[in-house]
Amino acid sequence: MYEFTPDRALAKPALYRALATAARALTEGEPDAVANMANVAALLWQWLPDLNWAGFYRAIGGELVLGPFIGKPACIRIPFGRGVCGAAAREGRTQLVADVHAFPGHIACDAASAAELVVPVLRNGRVIAVIDLDSPVRGRFDADDAAGIEQLAALLSGAI
Repeated sequence: MYEFTPDRALAKPALYRALATAARALTEGEPDAVANMANVAALLWQWLPDLNWAGFYRAIGGELVLGPFIGKPACIRIPFGRGVCGAAAREGRTQLVADVHAFPGHIACDAASAAELVVPVLRNGRVIAVIDLDSPVRGRFDADDAAGIEQLAALLSGAI
C-alpha cells in the first residue's frame, strides 16, 4: 500500500518536488503506462487544491485520446491544435490559461472549468501525452504550477 500525504504548508516549488518524489516511487519499475498514468492522476487530485479535473490525454495518430483521469466524463478525442490540450500537443509547450473562456477554440468538457494548465510529456522530442489540469477557479495556475508539472512530465516521459 502506498501512503503519500501532501504537506499543503509547503511553498509550491517544494510541494512539487515532493509530488515528483511520490510519483517516482509509484512509477519506478512499473512498465504499464496506463497504471502509471492512473496513479499519477490520483496523486495530482490528492495533492493539488482547487481542481475539478486531473489527468492525461495520450498522443495517438495526430490526435489526443483520453487517458486515465479523475473528474467528470471528458472529451474522448481532441485533434492536435484544437483547444488548450490540442495547442499544447501541436506546439509541444505548456499552456497556462488563466481564463479558458478567453482562449480561442476552448473545448468545454465541463462548464465549471475556468482555468487550465496543460503540459506536454515529451519523449525524444515528440509529444507522447499531455497532463491536463482544470480548475473552477479563474487564475488558479501560475508559473510555479507550470514549472512543477513540467518537472513531473519530464519524470514521466520514460514511465508512460
